[in-house]
Amino acid sequence: MHKRRIVSAAAVVALGLGLSACNGDDSDPAAKDSPPASAPAPSEPSEPSSESPAADGGADSDAPAGGEGDATAPGTKLKVGDKATLPFAYTSDKKGTIAVTVTAIEKGAEADMAAFGDKAKGMTPYFIKMKVENVGGTDLSYASLKLDGVLEGGAGTGVVLIGDIPGKCDRETAPREFTTKGASYETCSLTATKGAPVTAAQFDEGDAYSDSPVVWSN
Repeated sequence: MHKRRIVSAAAVVALGLGLSACNGDDSDPAAKDSPPASAPAPSEPSEPSSESPAADGGADSDAPAGGEGDATAPGTKLKVGDKATLPFAYTSDKKGTIAVTVTAIEKGAEADMAAFGDKAKGMTPYFIKMKVENVGGTDLSYASLKLDGVLEGGAGTGVVLIGDIPGKCDRETAPREFTTKGASYETCSLTATKGAPVTAAQFDEGDAYSDSPVVWSN
């Protein structure tokens, strides 16, 4: 496994955007040794941003909690538009079962990445749009789910984007009312690549899914 080096960008004006680049073998060597940098707001100097702990989903969740029926098996291959039933833990006290339907994987334009600064130059964004449903009826209010992009050929993108592109890929947290069976909301995960196109999205949270993700493809 390659070591992952992270370069993050702070929020830009009111966009709430950040960038973490996880460099693999083909990453820009100059980026590997760069200290954390932030995207400057107009007329203000940039400031280092603190690295946020991963809060998206449960790394320790292996089986449905408070759910109905069978969870979608690790390694399942789906098509965009298909629904997967998945165990989910946002925090130690917010665990349950959700249903995720990837509704679209859309290609953006390089210009969409301008707010992320120089580190995003040459990157093409992709918007993973999805519907999330509370299957188990447990309290998952304000939880946040992120799916990762998968390149043509099956490799990961090597890039993790934290934030959204307003109007094109809005990352939403679960509403306050996301506490009952059947409650749902729509959200979007942002990913990007400098090379091969993103053709799929994957859920890899929890021990059972980290090595065998559920994958949706076009």
